[in-house]
Amino acid sequence: MAALTLLAGGIGPYCTSKAPEIPKTGAVAKLRGNAPVVRSCGVANLTERDVDLIERLVQLQQRRSGLKPGPGIPAAGSLGEIRVAFHVIHNGSQGLLTQSEVDDQIQALNDAFDNVDFVLSETTFTNNLGWFLHQPGSNAERAMKSALGQDSSRFLNIYSTGLSSIGLLGYATFPWSQRGNPTLDGVVIAFDSLPGGDFPYDEGDTAVHEVGHWLGLFHTFQGGCTRRNDGVSDTPAEAEPFYGCTLFPPNSCPSPGVDPIENYMDYSDDACLTEFTPGQVARMNLMVRLFRGNLFN
Repeated sequence: MAALTLLAGGIGPYCTSKAPEIPKTGAVAKLRGNAPVVRSCGVANLTERDVDLIERLVQLQQRRSGLKPGPGIPAAGSLGEIRVAFHVIHNGSQGLLTQSEVDDQIQALNDAFDNVDFVLSETTFTNNLGWFLHQPGSNAERAMKSALGQDSSRFLNIYSTGLSSIGLLGYATFPWSQRGNPTLDGVVIAFDSLPGGDFPYDEGDTAVHEVGHWLGLFHTFQGGCTRRNDGVSDTPAEAEPFYGCTLFPPNSCPSPGVDPIENYMDYSDDACLTEFTPGQVARMNLMVRLFRGNLFN
């Protein structure tokens, strides 16, 4: 989809460091798009060959750096501050978040992640219909990120758009892709998935899920019931994504443990997502050290 600009004055896109004045109704709660019925993430389930290639790259990078999982890569405690550049893409009043709503999303990230601290560095506001309705992999995505993204080796770029209008809640890039394609690196979320947004995705956990990918995690159901599955030993294997909430998690694989439906990397409702496992934290810490070390410089 080519980038298309639509402004009331018909002049072109604008990007400011201050939120334009809008009625204090709350863009998230009052100006929702057509939110998907179930959680949908634009990060595809990878093939076994894809995962093999990724893990070989990780091992190669480990050998080069001398880093190994374990005491040198702690599973608890913060590695440091990650600066966030938050880009609000809107179509007139639709998707025009307030600064308070952006702040609430940053707080939701800090509540979920114990291994890093997220600090909001800047918020931009851009009125652009083509970018608001863009699809992953489109020319509009590249144009949006080229124009707005801060240095992706030093910042986490988060873009809020009208993704829910095409049936997605979010998508993200993995850390091992940053060096090869720094312009596209970052996280994109539906504006109505922020805290106070569209139930049942109304606690900001879409961004938590996508930042989990950005820090190197796969879905909990990656690989299904295979031995490797998501590459983390303390997340039980899961045959398929879980939707909704329940007090009685299913056990979809013959290996030990019920499905990890409370894990942020599953597809459960926000109210049921509560944890990353120690193994996931250790993997994120390793991936950050291997591929995103400049974040803390």
